[in-house]
Amino acid sequence: SFFFSFLPVLKVVENLGVSHVRSSDSYKTKLEAEFRRLKFPYRALAEDDYDARRKDHISHFILRLAYCQSEELRRWFLQQEMDLFRYRFNELTEGLRQKFLEHVNLQFEAISEDLKNELANELFTSTPGFTMTKVKEQMFYKVGLSDAVDLFRARRVFIKDGFAFVPLKDIDAIVLNNYRQKLSKALALTARSLPSIQSDERLQPLLNHLSHSYIGPDYSAQKTTGKISLEHIDALSVKSFPLCMRQLHRALRDNHHLRHGGRMQYGLFLKGIGLTLEQALEFWKKEFIRGKVDADKFDKGYAYSIRHSYGKEGRRTDYTPYSCMKIIMSNPPSQGDYHGCPFRHSEPELLKQKLQSYKIPPSGIAQILDLVKGMHYQLACQKYFELTHDLDDIGFSLNHPNQYFAESQKLLTGGRELKKEPSHLGNSQQKSNSQESMTSTSTPSSSNTTADAELEGLEAYFTED
Repeated sequence: SFFFSFLPVLKVVENLGVSHVRSSDSYKTKLEAEFRRLKFPYRALAEDDYDARRKDHISHFILRLAYCQSEELRRWFLQQEMDLFRYRFNELTEGLRQKFLEHVNLQFEAISEDLKNELANELFTSTPGFTMTKVKEQMFYKVGLSDAVDLFRARRVFIKDGFAFVPLKDIDAIVLNNYRQKLSKALALTARSLPSIQSDERLQPLLNHLSHSYIGPDYSAQKTTGKISLEHIDALSVKSFPLCMRQLHRALRDNHHLRHGGRMQYGLFLKGIGLTLEQALEFWKKEFIRGKVDADKFDKGYAYSIRHSYGKEGRRTDYTPYSCMKIIMSNPPSQGDYHGCPFRHSEPELLKQKLQSYKIPPSGIAQILDLVKGMHYQLACQKYFELTHDLDDIGFSLNHPNQYFAESQKLLTGGRELKKEPSHLGNSQQKSNSQESMTSTSTPSSSNTTADAELEGLEAYFTED
């Protein structure tokens, strides 16, 4: 199960890739610090650690199986692998970099110091942005023209005897492009083999769980049961609910009903923040009977499913709240539904209108929409958290709606020690900033795996609209 430890690594790569310039020193420093915290063997090749490299390779290929199942998953996996590869390649020593290039049959030879000094003037005039000092400091590679055609077209390299003399800053682009092509092709070929994999009852549940998996703590109701009173839910929905749950709560209050996808997503979230079974039955019944459902119909058609979700009926499975990945990747909403992730499933214009109605400043809305356009839905939710709590950096990776609620409550009730920096983001509800280690490093618990495997059984009880 060690490949589960690789998922937080890719998540860190995604987060830092959006919030920092990838070539900057701050990006490299933060990424290295996170790798060390996650105990990821990013220097396994340099340290000649065979066992670490073996685990790294197995993790990659298992996740390749899991993330080849849709175009969206393939695109996400490819981007994070590319960013991770770029960092690791640039961290190699000159000798190891040359050894790697030979190993993958890329015949890029580093030129000698004597040849570089001989060609210094040509390299200086042919390489944009280089001073003579930088030419002497930078390593150059002798590359075949077919591999450097883009650089040649842009007139960014010196050409001699059918070879391009490419500086290190550009050689990684060539290597990355080669890696992208091969990995993209491999993911497509793997996707074609899915039918044979899906017939294997041992593999398919594992792969489905991996591609939708949540890698943080289990937000069950055990630690919070009874701490939330029903009269506080309306206020909490404004202050501490993530946008997906705030949307569901508003829809329930307006329509006095939610279809089965919304009841599952919102009901398990409320269970996770502390509603007891008795409170849940009271909450749903009071709201439903304000609409078209009378008390008798509720008791016969809906109460059983609520008890089932609390583990009191059927298989007695204690179901856990949905993670962000499950909400984003599973059961997209259709007409008349309010479940799902607003950042993933809402039209940009509708999302913009919703954010405006919640008094998010225009600059913040623009930032959120840019993240959504880049398909960084969880980062968009993190930005929403920052904007509604007046933070410049939340200091953790957001992976779960119940994590959002818990962190919000810590901020609003003084449960965290905060460092405030000047904010330029506009309206907000709380003036604080936080620093906390990311919570996405925990291995998924067996209860989460069991719940995912048996969730289909629960869905059957919620099919009545």
